[in-house]
Amino acid sequence: MNIRLLTEADAAVYQPVRLRSLHEHPEAFGASYEEERETTPDKVAALLASPDSRFFGAFVDGDLVGIANLWRYPRAKTRHRAMLTAMYVAPEARGQGIGAALVKAVLDYARSVVGLEDVVLAVTVGNESARGLYIRAGFQAYSLDPRYIRVGDDYYDIEWMMLSLDEG
Repeated sequence: MNIRLLTEADAAVYQPVRLRSLHEHPEAFGASYEEERETTPDKVAALLASPDSRFFGAFVDGDLVGIANLWRYPRAKTRHRAMLTAMYVAPEARGQGIGAALVKAVLDYARSVVGLEDVVLAVTVGNESARGLYIRAGFQAYSLDPRYIRVGDDYYDIEWMMLSLDEG
């Protein structure tokens, strides 16, 4: 397994994995498959190059099998925070520690960012494997947000979690 920062050059391998995550787990992401499938390769490349949004990829035998994003809040009053988003490991690659390695890579990078103090994330209530992964990484729950995600006629609650970088 190789975990590394993704770059503009990775757009062609990143986008199919991102779309797969949205298609397989619509309840787990604020973005939808329908919205993101229209994103052009140039826009994906620009997203991967954004200075306030760092994307990480997990590669096994040269194939991208997991992704995670650290998005730093852009405004002066909230730049001490970033959000772990877009976390996904392909089902055929689960159970090998890839999720934990991605979270560790994101947090190691976050600790290197000057002025960054907290990392927050949202996990869909009922996704106990993801929740357990985040708890093992040091995240603590701080809020429940009911009916946050709507997929068709179904609503999903999310749990907000936070890790203070100087504590975790």
